[in-house]
Amino acid sequence: MAIALSAQGRAASSPARWLTPELFWPELDASTAALETPLGVLHLGALQFNAHDMVRRAAGKPIRVATKSIRVRSVIDALLATDGYRGVLAFTLPEALWLAEEVDDVVVGYPTADRAGLIRLATDERLASRVTIMVDSVEQLDFIDGCIPPGDRESIRLCLELDASWRAAPPLGNIGVLRSPIFTADDAVRFAREITRRPGFTLVGMMAYEAQIAGLVDDVGSRAAYSAGMRWIKRQSVSELSERRKAAVEAVRSVCELEFVNGGGTGSLESTSADDSVTEIAAGSGLFGGHLFDNYREFRPAPAASFALSVVRKPREDTATVLGGGWTASGPPGRDRLPQVAWPQGLDMVPREMAGEVQTPLVGKAAVRLRPGDRVWFRHTKSGELSEHLNAFAVVDDGTVIDTLPTYRGEGKAFL
Repeated sequence: MAIALSAQGRAASSPARWLTPELFWPELDASTAALETPLGVLHLGALQFNAHDMVRRAAGKPIRVATKSIRVRSVIDALLATDGYRGVLAFTLPEALWLAEEVDDVVVGYPTADRAGLIRLATDERLASRVTIMVDSVEQLDFIDGCIPPGDRESIRLCLELDASWRAAPPLGNIGVLRSPIFTADDAVRFAREITRRPGFTLVGMMAYEAQIAGLVDDVGSRAAYSAGMRWIKRQSVSELSERRKAAVEAVRSVCELEFVNGGGTGSLESTSADDSVTEIAAGSGLFGGHLFDNYREFRPAPAASFALSVVRKPREDTATVLGGGWTASGPPGRDRLPQVAWPQGLDMVPREMAGEVQTPLVGKAAVRLRPGDRVWFRHTKSGELSEHLNAFAVVDDGTVIDTLPTYRGEGKAFL
């Protein structure tokens, strides 16, 4: 099973179609009418549009595919065959080792404590040449040495992670996510020297993920003051990080050569690509186009991925209940982490239940017309949560199901 995302030979689907719900959703519904729910769908034209729009936004910097947000090998393969994409950023070491059987450039985005995975990596010359693991402390190096001593292994490729959060003055405090303890150029160069003096390790890259820039919505129509505040935070953070990352990269490059410096995410492609110290950008969520990105000022991806659930009961005339639905995204709990009801229009979740693992009651004018067996379409918030609940995606193109692509779950893999 394979799909192609190249725009050669055909024009990408018109954005006007998926921006017109009355055209887009009924077509998806009709084209998949013979399929059972829960049903995940990838619209090929929309996926193609997102893939190429992200390349445009990256402005010449290659995009490393963040697999956590996709978890469909056929889509990952198609992206790697598309100009502008190079290498993958895996979530866990077991996932990286699995992907590295076919992909020759895999970076693990998070530190690992997987002993069996480290031993397998360190005793396989081919895997050791393809997989780079993330580190940010001497204790992690000690852990690896404790799993398999330097003299008994291949040299392990390492990527040093610089914390990219913005340490603003009170009352704002730390803006971003709590990741690496390495924050300054001095921190980075000190750790780089430690890595290079220890046998069995090769420092090949640096990473700094600016979650407070890539992951914060900044154009919420009903919250003008909030949106303005988020844009101010992003501007301040971009300025601060650009200088600090540049200094850290220069300091580490004085110790050893680096193959890559990774940064960014879907929501920060423009600002990260403008940072000269960055050589590549990691991104993935924007490819499927979750509804989180409806509230960004700089870009608007197409809803390439969606899912449908069936109505199974009518507890009241004005209420239709679908089976399942609690496919929530990571982050602070809130309504913005829940799926969004996309079609039919005129439906909303019940405040005291919202999206549940067992059921999701829906109310509104459209609920009166729904009957058991009817389908309701939803959009996810980010991306990774979809593939965790589905065994496969149906691929729709020009109103026809043209393929079925298994997710990691459909291939029997559940890494985390």
